[in-house]
Amino acid sequence: MSYDVNSSKDSEQIHNMKKLFLIILFSYFLKGITVNAQLADSCKLDIGINIGGLADYGTELPFVDMMKNCREWYSKDANNPNGGPFNTEAADSMSFRPDGYPTHLPQTIPNRVFTQNVATIWAITDGWSPGQYVVLFDGTGSLAFWGGHSNLTLTSANRYTFDFDYPVGNILEMKIESSNISEPVRNIRIVKSEYENTYQTNPFNPVWIDKLLIFKTIRFMDWGATNNWGQPDSYTWEDTTRFSWNDRSQLDHYTWSYNKGIPYEMMIKLMNDYDIDGWVCVPHRANDDYMLNMAQLFHEQLEPELKLTVEYSNEIWNWMFGQTNWCFNYGCTIPNVTWPEGIVPYIQNCLDIWTSVYQDDLSRLIRAVGLQTAWLDVSQRIANNMQAGSFDTVAPAFYFGLSSESLEAELDALGENATVTDVASRVRQSRNENEKVWMQEIKTQLADPLNLPMSFYEGGQHITPNPFGLTPTYEQALLDIQRDTSMYNLYNEWFDFVRTLQVGSEPLQCMSFAFVGLRSARYGSWGILETMDQDTSLIPAPKYKAILENMHSGCYEITGIDDIKIDNQFLVYPNPTCEYIFIKALNSEKIKNVMLVDLTGKIIYQQNIPYTDFQINMSNYTKTVYLLVIETTTGQSMTYKVIKN
Repeated sequence: MSYDVNSSKDSEQIHNMKKLFLIILFSYFLKGITVNAQLADSCKLDIGINIGGLADYGTELPFVDMMKNCREWYSKDANNPNGGPFNTEAADSMSFRPDGYPTHLPQTIPNRVFTQNVATIWAITDGWSPGQYVVLFDGTGSLAFWGGHSNLTLTSANRYTFDFDYPVGNILEMKIESSNISEPVRNIRIVKSEYENTYQTNPFNPVWIDKLLIFKTIRFMDWGATNNWGQPDSYTWEDTTRFSWNDRSQLDHYTWSYNKGIPYEMMIKLMNDYDIDGWVCVPHRANDDYMLNMAQLFHEQLEPELKLTVEYSNEIWNWMFGQTNWCFNYGCTIPNVTWPEGIVPYIQNCLDIWTSVYQDDLSRLIRAVGLQTAWLDVSQRIANNMQAGSFDTVAPAFYFGLSSESLEAELDALGENATVTDVASRVRQSRNENEKVWMQEIKTQLADPLNLPMSFYEGGQHITPNPFGLTPTYEQALLDIQRDTSMYNLYNEWFDFVRTLQVGSEPLQCMSFAFVGLRSARYGSWGILETMDQDTSLIPAPKYKAILENMHSGCYEITGIDDIKIDNQFLVYPNPTCEYIFIKALNSEKIKNVMLVDLTGKIIYQQNIPYTDFQINMSNYTKTVYLLVIETTTGQSMTYKVIKN
């Protein structure tokens, strides 16, 4: 299967500005006057989002093809009369194609009584939409399904359908029962029937897109499987192998829920199609060829008006991750170099390669050096050993949580009697004693002396137990606060503090972590939404609500009318908008008809207007992206992308 990853834009996205200010600005343009704007408090934060990697148990499903988030293959007995175990653990001994599909099935494995097939599973389907699904595949063979489905029907040799009416709490397993060695089963796709004819050109889930497009910047750290990239786990890092460009995740790989993540082509398509800036993380084990080709791919295919931030790996001081152990071993232990100084050459080399590719238009690229907020000394010894001028921003995190073990211990002592108020009060105490102090020090003792801005790579609530991964005695309070007004208040208070760190005329970049994820007292409740289609009137989403209210809205600094993008026929402004969209003809062309179309293709507004100027009140419309179609009296039709904030 191939995706169309080179779609063209309907129009250029213009800067986000308030209606009154833009009208005044346009009048100044007519007089040739330049205007300067000062950031207000409400404009100081540019909140982006970290989107989640794919997992069979995830509720963030960015693609309409559910096959892309299936679990990696496990093996099953093919002819065992008793069925056999769930997983026979023979997959490592089986043969597979470069795209990850078996060369044939069943396969005979030495010392195995039964021949082996492969299967995959979706362990949590809470994010799936109910309805009919279509299963398509190439090759000759057969599939079998088990779990929460009904009415499985083979409609042709390579097409099944099934109903999935009760996704919450269900699981779904798919097994390849046979696959011909000369024409093996491959290119399996599982899409809702309504997407069968569009999934290749429009691969993104419209439910996901609808929520996502409130953000102007996306960090692809988890999309790229950055943590432990190319490794089976956090601890298997002794292999010295550096990966070349051909080793990256490919578009035709059967799943993107594995240790190389989602292909870069899909990141670029998402950015280009929806006018989104991006933040990418380069795998820690990528060799120079990989880094060079990755930089060239983004430079050549990403639309030039979009900004891209690049960072070497992620949290290479965090010992939970394989990249930290790998960099420490080969950058510090073996060459006998102190830590963290020994990891600096890896960062420097990565950013230098990207600089060489973008050297003629560095304004398109932001080179970030990641910092550890809680350990100023480590962060200084990383940033201060980088070559001056080789990076553009220092990137700490802006998390808050229970960073004092004594405060967490107090909650643990309260156990089941702990309340949301108990948790919130200790979070506030922790922030005053720790997180606020750490972030101020990063600014005043690192960023300011280097005369560089900060860009927060991750942040938000980090209210987790100690030790991480164990169920705390105060589990219920930890779950409850995620839906409580206390969390909304904590976020508002936190954003008020973060605003004090903003300096200059640019909003402070704050990449919230993370977009969609279920609550977990053991591993953290990271999602600002629990599911993509969460009805916030029934299930509160206080983090999401606070972020919406604290995002800059029409707050980009404007230095002149040149910041407004127009074509030679119509001016459509402001875009993004909070209220009105104004349409102004720039020549004698008259408007015959205007339509506003939502992501599902539904016409939500239509008006016949034989005028040269018109306005649409969008104040009551959902915050998302729309298509504005303008038909003229001479029979022409233009389409513009319009974003409602």
